[in-house]
Amino acid sequence: MGKMVTLTIDDQVVSVPQGTLIVDAAKKAGIDIPVFCYHPKMEPVGMCRMCLVEVGRPVIDRATGQPVLEADGSPKIQFGPKLETACTTPVSEGMVVRTQTQVVAEACQGIIEFLLTSHPLDCPICDKGGECPLQNLTMAYGPGESRFRYEDKMHLAKHLPLGELIYLDRERCILCGRCVRFQSTVADDPVIAFSQRGRALQIVTFSEPGFDSYFSGNTTDICPVGALTTADFRFGARPWEMTPSASICPHCPVGCNITFNVRREAAAGGREVIKRVMPRQNEWVNEIWICDKGRFGYHYTESPERLRQPLVRKDGTLQPASWDEALRAAAEGLRTHQRLVSLAGGRLSNEDLFNLYRLTEARQGRAVLYSTMGGGDYVQRYGLSGEANLAALGKGDAILVVATDLHEEAPLWWLRVKQAAERGATLVVANARPTKLERYAAHVMRYTYQDALLKVQTLLTGNAPEAQALASAANLVIFYGSEGLSLEASEALAAMLARLLVQNGQVERPLSGLVAVWPHANTQGAWEIGFRPDPRLAETLSAADVVWVAAADPAGDDVALARALEKAGFVIVQDLFLTETARRADVVFPVQAFTEREGTWTTGERRVQRFYPALPELEGTRADFAIVAQVAEHLGLALEGRSALRVFQAIAQALPAFAGLSYTRLAEVVEQWPIVGRSDLYYGGTAYENTQGLGVRLARVSAEAEAIAFPDVAPAEVHTPEALYLVPFVRLYDQGQTLRPSRLLHRRVAQAVLYLAPQTAAQLGVQNGEHVQISADGWSETLSVQVVANVPAGAGLVPRSSGVALRQPQWVRAQRAVLEPQAGS
Repeated sequence: MGKMVTLTIDDQVVSVPQGTLIVDAAKKAGIDIPVFCYHPKMEPVGMCRMCLVEVGRPVIDRATGQPVLEADGSPKIQFGPKLETACTTPVSEGMVVRTQTQVVAEACQGIIEFLLTSHPLDCPICDKGGECPLQNLTMAYGPGESRFRYEDKMHLAKHLPLGELIYLDRERCILCGRCVRFQSTVADDPVIAFSQRGRALQIVTFSEPGFDSYFSGNTTDICPVGALTTADFRFGARPWEMTPSASICPHCPVGCNITFNVRREAAAGGREVIKRVMPRQNEWVNEIWICDKGRFGYHYTESPERLRQPLVRKDGTLQPASWDEALRAAAEGLRTHQRLVSLAGGRLSNEDLFNLYRLTEARQGRAVLYSTMGGGDYVQRYGLSGEANLAALGKGDAILVVATDLHEEAPLWWLRVKQAAERGATLVVANARPTKLERYAAHVMRYTYQDALLKVQTLLTGNAPEAQALASAANLVIFYGSEGLSLEASEALAAMLARLLVQNGQVERPLSGLVAVWPHANTQGAWEIGFRPDPRLAETLSAADVVWVAAADPAGDDVALARALEKAGFVIVQDLFLTETARRADVVFPVQAFTEREGTWTTGERRVQRFYPALPELEGTRADFAIVAQVAEHLGLALEGRSALRVFQAIAQALPAFAGLSYTRLAEVVEQWPIVGRSDLYYGGTAYENTQGLGVRLARVSAEAEAIAFPDVAPAEVHTPEALYLVPFVRLYDQGQTLRPSRLLHRRVAQAVLYLAPQTAAQLGVQNGEHVQISADGWSETLSVQVVANVPAGAGLVPRSSGVALRQPQWVRAQRAVLEPQAGS
């Protein structure tokens, strides 16, 4: 902490770091100064003048440079002739601030009265009613009646779509600029802006599709009036009608803290339903922001297509069965078959994974992680330690991002890495193609997908500027992904990056470590429990007598895996939906969504966090861990199946990394800054205060540094000109089963399109909109072509989970395809 400054606010002595603004100093002392335009996460602009206060400063003798003293020995204070904005004025030693004087009250009343001259005063129908800063501050500071005539008010467009996700009511907008500034400076998506001047000033969108940003929903949280609302919550409910429930976002490895607002309503037949998703403050994870996938992508949990009854295969077809019948059928399948392979997806909780691992271990089976990315064991040994916080990275530190597009794969990590670079951290980005993060990079390393490992190896052995920048950093955080890499290659990449930390002597630094950008929320948790990915998964499944699949759809993702499952002797599936894998199963168990139960996930930073039930259990479903325990009971195995809490206790006793953890400890909180979600709503917006737990980072698994060796790196293969290196890449909005039911996002969902570089398209003789047939290993696809400049030559990019059955990058045959005209066209 830097130099401290002592001042007096409303007769209360306050000590804060030098450079603190008056409004923040007051907030830390429990004194509320009203604001509209100011937000503690953004630079101040002093636009609304709501925070006017009286400011006095010690009189300084010019001759001696010392304060002039009063007769009683106290410093003589001189107040300025005018009020000052508390949001733009930094504190100084000996300053005296008055926030409750008559002149300040009159100024506040004048600002409120001025804002209301053109405000529609439609509080009874406004979506913001009940949590509106303007409404609250009008009650506290506003005049009893207006001196302006109602007929002179501005009448502007209401419920104007800025896109399909966000609506603007121009009559309610008070032009504070919070939304514009957030999009421009925080999200770096300047897609909305002010248009016109004077009284005609208004917010407009400049993008197509409208409001094209992954962070657009945050503007509705920080809007101090009801001008901005989300499409799924407009006229949906009142704040006091809803019950908040703490949870964790399930869509990526960041683990953003969220709050579900739930209400029972007649339109849903008297059921409790989720009305909206709001951020929950956790300054170590997501601060007070969430991306739009986390905000709008919860609808799968309430989908009418959810499984509600077990299914058992009889006479060659899946038929509804009772729970007891299904449990006995699964147990009999395990009892009469020997070789068990349990295939677990990264959506499972730690408790689910632990029970499945224990059953698999007891049956002498193989616990396989359904993932095409490796390296989790290196994250266990060389991940971030203790209370390391990305927010502490700055000048003198470095960040390396390899083989991942954080903006698409983990938006909040993108946001936090961007902010670290803006604070002075040296950012090095290595990828085969340009990404948005490169705007903030001091060094960019470009490679071909086939030569990625050879290029990254130069960071350990070379004298390039980027290698020197990383080696000289006080702290080094490394994010790695698997774009364009096989499972084996991503494992080798993780080993290289861990060796880099060791070689630079940065492993034990407080802010250094390796972070994996996994495809799912709890993939790291699966590594911690003991699951490992299999590079020859199709062969493993083909040879298995029993395959138990939980929270994964291998048959829907890959043709080879679908064939392999058909060769397996007996298949058990636990899932939310009747997936392609479930259609091939012998027993199907319907499971609860994370919104209906409690449990824990482990983020890519190895922070274990609790999620809580927001809705009642869906009738006919059970928690994954309970299903495993009940099958085990039929086999004579004792596994905890009564509560997630008891399973977590077993995890803490069995795994050294979890030692000392408990649900109680995970629920602990500490004071966070900035202060949001408290009695006022104007200061930080409607993000929720965190009272249900900040989580705990796991202890590192001890290992000797010498155990890490350079992996063997082979040169790139040479292929014929017609060969194309097909790479599945991540788009935030995909067609996976946990996002497809969210109809609001359908216009933005990634389609099955083949992206080619101009020279690659020319070699194939195709142009935009034409088609290419790709084929390999007995399968083929015909895809529409999009020619874009940022695709590496010789490669073709296809969005993952877009309908193309491709899990890992591979060489394919490619040729121009001419589609037959459809009948009637």
